[in-house]
Amino acid sequence: MTTNAATGLYNFVQFAPLRDDADAITAADVAGYQRLGFLAVRELLDPAAVADVLDALLGVAADPNDVTIEFEKWATPGEDLLDGVRKLMRFTGADPRLEAAARSPRMLGVVRALLGAEPELYQDMALFKPPGGGREKPWHQDHAFFDVPFGTPILGVWIALDEASVDNGCMHVLPGTHREGPVVHFQRRDFQICDTEVQTHRDTVVPLPAGGALFFDGLLHHGTPDNTSTARRRALQFHYVPAGTPRVPVQQRLDVFGSEGKDARC
Repeated sequence: MTTNAATGLYNFVQFAPLRDDADAITAADVAGYQRLGFLAVRELLDPAAVADVLDALLGVAADPNDVTIEFEKWATPGEDLLDGVRKLMRFTGADPRLEAAARSPRMLGVVRALLGAEPELYQDMALFKPPGGGREKPWHQDHAFFDVPFGTPILGVWIALDEASVDNGCMHVLPGTHREGPVVHFQRRDFQICDTEVQTHRDTVVPLPAGGALFFDGLLHHGTPDNTSTARRRALQFHYVPAGTPRVPVQQRLDVFGSEGKDARC
């Protein structure tokens, strides 16, 4: 953890509680999600489903067609393919196993309960942190990336496909920040909250076993440190909005979340 700890942007003291599975979400779970901005479950996908998803993603990466794929800058031909990938997007239509993961009735039951509306898939992503080289995703709010009217409920589902640990870049969240409104983002290491504005004393770590999931609000401050380990950290991430949500121009989003020089400095 030396690299991540040295940045001063991540703490490894407070750990999120995990619900055992995604079945029978209670009113107390919904209330906790509304208060904290997240709900973590130990199992959403069983081992066979995790293996199917990984196999499908490997196939997509090998033959991407219309899928958006982003490689690490240091990736070289001939290595294990997924170990050179940083991000895959727009892949659910490329393999029925990925479509099934995004439309899982078990998952959508939780999404529906937490979102408080019939969900519509807004975005599909697969996020990879290769061993010893997977980069940080700095602290941010997902709503800052999405061209929907401000105030639209957005719910992310982050699903671990390997054990996500404090060493290989698991999720970190700042509980309750989803209730504090939008934060101006800047283009630094990524489109992010300014490092000096991160409330690290609130940092809560969310390690997950393979198949576990984090459901979180689109305004929740969250980030993932570097992978400093020798283990892979691969994950699926889906975002849902209420069905029928309109799209808006990019500038309308930037008027809220900022672009360089908007009423703030970093």
